[in-house]
Amino acid sequence: MAGSLSLLRRVYLSLYNWAVFIGWFQVLYLAVKTLWESGHEEVYNAVERPLQFAQSAAFLEILHGLVGLVRSPITATLPQISSRLFLIWGILWSFPEVQSHVLVSSLVISWSITEASDTDFPFLSVLIIIRYSFYGMKESLGFSPSWLQWLRYSTFILLYPIGISSEVGLTYLALPHIKSSEKYCIRMPNKWNFSLEYFNVAVIAIAFYIPGSPHLYRYMLGQRKKVLAKSKAE
Repeated sequence: MAGSLSLLRRVYLSLYNWAVFIGWFQVLYLAVKTLWESGHEEVYNAVERPLQFAQSAAFLEILHGLVGLVRSPITATLPQISSRLFLIWGILWSFPEVQSHVLVSSLVISWSITEASDTDFPFLSVLIIIRYSFYGMKESLGFSPSWLQWLRYSTFILLYPIGISSEVGLTYLALPHIKSSEKYCIRMPNKWNFSLEYFNVAVIAIAFYIPGSPHLYRYMLGQRKKVLAKSKAE
């Protein structure tokens, strides 16, 4: 019974990782192709659907942690997943005024190649295209090549700052449109006796990056050193 469950787990995680890998590969291909042929103004329109699919699929990472399929604790995965989904749906999809900005190109390309974080937490760590191919090979074949492991734990050094800067920049650029549109605001009086300013939500989201990003980056560097040192020793 235990063997059957282990096999099912490996098959499911293999299919999941390869499916998301294909999604991110499509995002990267369309982003680069459109950037070259039409300019950064058209990148979002080209990648919108596969981007929404690939990033929204990360919600399953929470369920994976809850049922024990992966080691990722919910307290580690939930904030990162929430911030990504907030940007995809709460900013880019909700406010078309920022969709043509050049930061969209830097965002989707950096996300497509690598999303960095703690190597002990699968969603937070890793290389998106590199990551999902890494896990896909590991779950399918039981191993992954050393060069792919190096890429998984190294590309964040450059691409993580680019991705974070793009996330913060796009949210900041959306602030005037959030304020003027009053979209997603809840006004009183209402039956819940509750009010919400979406502008304030966006400002708080930006503020979370200030202490969180440097801390996470330093931690990732430490984890990279530990993992690659262990790999070399073996």
